[in-house]
Amino acid sequence: MDLKRKLGGSAVAFVGFMLSPLSWWNDLFVNVPLALAFAWVVSLFSKPAFEVSVVIGYWLTNVLGFVLLHKGGAQMLTENPRKYCRRDLARDVGVSLLYTVLILVLIKIHFLKPITDYLHQPAA
Repeated sequence: MDLKRKLGGSAVAFVGFMLSPLSWWNDLFVNVPLALAFAWVVSLFSKPAFEVSVVIGYWLTNVLGFVLLHKGGAQMLTENPRKYCRRDLARDVGVSLLYTVLILVLIKIHFLKPITDYLHQPAA
């Protein structure tokens, strides 16, 4: 049973790490593309909602990543993991907020934009 708990915790922690912004590469190659894909789908229905959708999608991936990383690590390392508390959530939201500022800057400089803007660019 101990091995099953550790393997399960490891899998949950791995998915959490992949969704958390703890290193530049997983944020760049996982969170931002997921948030952008989410925003592209939303912008197909409401183009003005693109910017807010990127932020919401990004926050969802980051916070979910931190929660899964915390829960998986606790499950993997302890027999009776402590509960995920408000302080843990506040820390995770704070880190996500800092990364969100970066995403907003990328949107404002038009590096990230609705998918239709990439497809319908005027010829130079």
